[in-house]
Amino acid sequence: MELQDFQVCDRDLSDTTLSHYLQAEAIAVDTETMGLIPQRDRLCLVQLCNSQGQVTAIRIAKGQTTAPNLKKLLEATNIVKVFHFARFDIATLRYNLGIHVNPVFCTKIASKLARTYTPRHGLKDLVLELEQVELDKSSQSSDWGNAAQLTEAQLSYAANDVRYLLKVQQKLIAMLEREERLQLAQECFQCLPTIVSLDLLQFKDVFEH
Repeated sequence: MELQDFQVCDRDLSDTTLSHYLQAEAIAVDTETMGLIPQRDRLCLVQLCNSQGQVTAIRIAKGQTTAPNLKKLLEATNIVKVFHFARFDIATLRYNLGIHVNPVFCTKIASKLARTYTPRHGLKDLVLELEQVELDKSSQSSDWGNAAQLTEAQLSYAANDVRYLLKVQQKLIAMLEREERLQLAQECFQCLPTIVSLDLLQFKDVFEH
């Protein structure tokens, strides 16, 4: 599947695509995996989107341990990587591909700090409220492991998971600034690499009594 604003790559970004994304100030990032435990459930797909709406889905092969161009992009310190529930995606990218993502913005954390009038902080709820777009989540729990045979529905789902993130991020930043919580949010984002290290070592509740 290849549309004007959507391309699929195998194993890594091409040099040309990498150079294009490296010009961005921020990119949206998401992952699809076989489950929710990085040590058990492999990474299958990484999706990217820039402010021009160019979406790239990178199919990660079973047993693959490196993606040099993707690593260069996600570790570039001058580009903010925007995730929804960054804690999971950062962990799976580090565990599977050795990528230490930085710097990071998490729309789920931002939503919890800004949208205190609701308990609904899922991506679907965020995009519906802030962008008036209803995401189709029917492919969320599906088999992402057969990368060569991903369906149109799966690829469309994967693309939509990053397509609206940067616009959502900007609206959340405005809300956080208005409520004087943007600095607090940034401090939370800076803690994420340490929290991910604890997660991968399977430490739980180290801040509890």
